[in-house]
Amino acid sequence: MSQLITIEDRIASLGVDLASREAGPKPTRSLRARRVPLTAPEVQFAALAEAAPGADFDAAVAEAGFAEGLRPTALDIFQINLGKLCNMTCRHCHVDSGPDRVVENMDRETVDACIAAIERSGAHTVDLTGGAPELNPHFRSLVDACVEMGKHVIDRCNLTILLVPKMRDLPGWFAERGVEVVCSLPHYRARNTDAQRGEGTYEKSIRALTRLNEAGYGQGDPKRVLTLMSNPAGAFLAGDQSKLEAEWKAKLERHHGVTFDRLLCLNNMPMSRFLEWLLDSGNLEGYMQRLLGAFNPGAIGGLMCRNTLSVGWDGRMYDCDFNQQLEMAFTDGDRPLHVADFDLERWQARRILTERHCFGCTAGAGSSCGGATA
Repeated sequence: MSQLITIEDRIASLGVDLASREAGPKPTRSLRARRVPLTAPEVQFAALAEAAPGADFDAAVAEAGFAEGLRPTALDIFQINLGKLCNMTCRHCHVDSGPDRVVENMDRETVDACIAAIERSGAHTVDLTGGAPELNPHFRSLVDACVEMGKHVIDRCNLTILLVPKMRDLPGWFAERGVEVVCSLPHYRARNTDAQRGEGTYEKSIRALTRLNEAGYGQGDPKRVLTLMSNPAGAFLAGDQSKLEAEWKAKLERHHGVTFDRLLCLNNMPMSRFLEWLLDSGNLEGYMQRLLGAFNPGAIGGLMCRNTLSVGWDGRMYDCDFNQQLEMAFTDGDRPLHVADFDLERWQARRILTERHCFGCTAGAGSSCGGATA
């Protein structure tokens, strides 16, 4: 793609208005569009402090045997958030993405800086997320660059984006390049999915999954891996991942003829739009106590912040996508570090930044972008 392509060009080329229901269900609007104070990280931190005043994640980790706090291991995954633009506006979204987020999207210069950093990182996997990462003007050229480097590429897909006119070729395009597609689907039942992501989401998701199956995904081919990611519709922890996978496979194949390779279960993080729901429904204190009570030291070893570098749409670097949305960036003094500054030794020498939301990743079986950690 041309380096002159802008996000406005990309939107205009789609053949559908992203703000319309046709483009994707929208049960709410972004916090930013509604000018909700909760958009500010400090307001979110204050809400969690009030709900769980005695919670100290670093102390819990130290008691579990990590006296010096969390430190990185090997850098396996280079995760890039390509922007906050999305065709959907889901109630639980920790990114606060939506069709109105046209400013916060990665430009070509930053994409090129990511490619250069990936080459010297040693990471074996490049994990692309958003928003809907496919909406970024440079998405396809980034995927091709990573595939040419021999990296395993993951696309975190909301499924409904595959029904947007200019995106309908993506299942076959992904298959040709061996991209793993990790798809959000809260539940195998329509009611649970639509309650969280908007009426009509489930039906559209099944149509998209069928298209992926037709492209060879979900058939056990290691070059065409189809992964589903589930998160609870409510103030609950994710269920047992291995048991749920068998149940999901049976139900989706029986009722829709859809097959997939694996299921990942993710706890909802108490932040952004899910935090808003917790506050509005009176569930925040109870949910935080549930996370604290389910703290599992066995989940610490597999935390994604230990083997993953997260890069934001503007090139700033973070320990994970959750820290990214809370603006907890790597810094050199007061200066946030850009991906162009990436240095592997510096990355491995740092101490991982934590806050109360981190209890979401250590509750129960653990939770990360790769699913359960314990």
